[in-house]
Amino acid sequence: MSSLVVKSIGKALNATSLISSKYASKKALNLFASPRKGRYNESQLKVLNKAKYKMLQYENHEIATYHFKGNSKTILLAHGWESNAARWSYLFNDLTAQDYNIILLDGPAHGQSGGKQFNAILYSEFINVVAEAFKPEVLIGHSVGGMASVFCMHNHDLDFVKKMVLLGAPAHFTGVFTRYKTMMGYNHRISEGLDRIVFERFGKPTDYFSAANFTKDIQAKGLIIHDKKDCIIPYEDALLFANRYANSELVTTEGFGHSLRDDSITPYIIEFLNKE
Repeated sequence: MSSLVVKSIGKALNATSLISSKYASKKALNLFASPRKGRYNESQLKVLNKAKYKMLQYENHEIATYHFKGNSKTILLAHGWESNAARWSYLFNDLTAQDYNIILLDGPAHGQSGGKQFNAILYSEFINVVAEAFKPEVLIGHSVGGMASVFCMHNHDLDFVKKMVLLGAPAHFTGVFTRYKTMMGYNHRISEGLDRIVFERFGKPTDYFSAANFTKDIQAKGLIIHDKKDCIIPYEDALLFANRYANSELVTTEGFGHSLRDDSITPYIIEFLNKE
């Protein structure tokens, strides 16, 4: 959406909040949680046509998975916001060259998975279901896929996961939420209302959901890759991870932005995966 449209929506909801802050806050959260893209187009589906497709289930949600069979380590890859499993196509040649057993999934309301709304907590449960089905030794997550992977490791005893790779991952939910509120120009009624809804739905305040803090208790080795010029998730988030994730290393890039799609980054990932 253009900045003009964004501000117009924000102003309209701010006006609505004068009548009912609860209603306006719910609308604001629905907007935050509803991806505008991330479903497949034809060319993206072709990327996955050699994979074994399997649908798994979490509660009433369908989870689309894609399996590229290999005989080495099993790797589970989790995409980010408004994306899908095809985003990993740039890594396929390098991973298959290592004969890795590759598992991809689509997040809630993305790709071919079910649902109309997305949140990182639900995504973490999707990841847990897929991880329990395929028992990966490695989790790789981009952006909120990295955050959800950390949430999953924090909430579930996945002792078979020995390594995690976090690509441009947000260190805490409050940062993501605050940037959304600022972008939309929400007033204090909606801002506070959003925080209340999160507490009501998940039983914890927004600042509890800190992926960086959760890594303190994670035993799996970590690789954090973040670009200094990431305009979506600030580089400072990577420093928070590096400060709290004791069993991790940080690779800093410059010029690749939030997507981190560049051949020069892949060797860092392969080296980390192959290291004992």
